Amino acid sequence: MTDNSFRNPTAHDVARLAGVSQSAVSRAFTEGASISAEKRRRIIAAADQLGYRPNILARSLIKGSSKVVGVVFGQFENPFFAQALECFSDSFARRGLRMLLFTAQTNATVDEQVAELLSYQVSAVILMAVNLSSKLAAECARSNIPVVMFNRTTEGDHAAFAVTGDNRAGAAAIATHFAATGRRRIAFMAGYEDSSTSRQREAAFLAALVRAGLPAPRRVAGNYSREGAIAATRELFASPSDRPDAVFCANDMMAIATIETLRSEFGIEPGTSCSVAGFDDIPMAGWPSFSLTTYSQPVEKMVAHAVAFITGEDGGRASVIVPGKLILRDSA
Repeated sequence: MTDNSFRNPTAHDVARLAGVSQSAVSRAFTEGASISAEKRRRIIAAADQLGYRPNILARSLIKGSSKVVGVVFGQFENPFFAQALECFSDSFARRGLRMLLFTAQTNATVDEQVAELLSYQVSAVILMAVNLSSKLAAECARSNIPVVMFNRTTEGDHAAFAVTGDNRAGAAAIATHFAATGRRRIAFMAGYEDSSTSRQREAAFLAALVRAGLPAPRRVAGNYSREGAIAATRELFASPSDRPDAVFCANDMMAIATIETLRSEFGIEPGTSCSVAGFDDIPMAGWPSFSLTTYSQPVEKMVAHAVAFITGEDGGRASVIVPGKLILRDSA
C-alpha cells in the first residue's frame, strides 16, 4: 500500500478544510481576484494549518504566462556579474517578479538552457556572459518573450535587447591616458576572442593609439579568467628587454591578476615602470592593495535599463549604451 502521509497538501485539501470550492482557493491566492474578505480569511487559515503553498510555476503553465524572469548566468568569478545579479533580484522583487536562475559555462551558447526556460512560461530571458543563437532569439521574439543581452551586444539578426557600458569611449579614454603619461610600449590583454565587449574595447583602444601617433599594441589573450591573465602576463614580461610599459586588460579581474603577477613574479610595482588599467570598476578595483585605474560600468543603471525594457517602461528601444567614466588610481 502506498504511503501518502508525506504528500504535499493540495488546493482540494484546503477547500475541504475551509468549506469552500477549489476555485475559491484559487481566487484567494490570485491578486485582484473577486472573493469576500471573510472567505479569504478562512482559506488562508486553512492553508496555514495544512502548510499549503500555491505552485506558481504550475499556475503559469496553465495561464501561459508568469511573473518569473529566466536568467542564464555564466561568469561566476567576476564580481561585476554578481553585482548585476543582486541588482536584478532587488529590482524584480520591488515589481513582484522573481528570478529562475540557470547556470552555464562562461561564453557558452545557451540554446538548451533557454529552451528549457521557455517551457516554464517565463515572462522574459536575461543572458549574462553567455551567447544565444539567432534561431532561438527569433523563437523568443515570435513568442513575445523579451530577451536581454546584458553586457553583450547583439549581432546579425538577433532579435534581442542589448545593454552595455560604453566600451568604445572607455577603451579610448584609457589609450589617451597612457599616451598622455608617456607610455609607448603598450599591450592589450583580450578576453574571449568571440566576445563582443572585448572586440569593441580592443578596436577602440587600437584606434585611439593610432590617433595619438603610437604603434599598435602587443596583443595577448587572458580569456576573462584569472589563470588566463597570469599566463598572458608571463608571456608579456618573459623577456626583460621587451617588456611593455603599459597593459590595458579588457576587464578588472584580468587586470587584478596582472597586478598580482607583476608583483609576485617580476618585482614590478604597477604604476611605476608599467601602468595597468582594467574595465568595469568592480569593488576590488578600489581596494588599496590594487588601486586599479579602470573605466567604470554603472551596473545599477545598466540593470535599470534592462528591467525597464522587460516591463515595457522604456518605450521599446532597441539597445542602450550606458556611459561610465575613467577612474584614475595608482596602477596607472
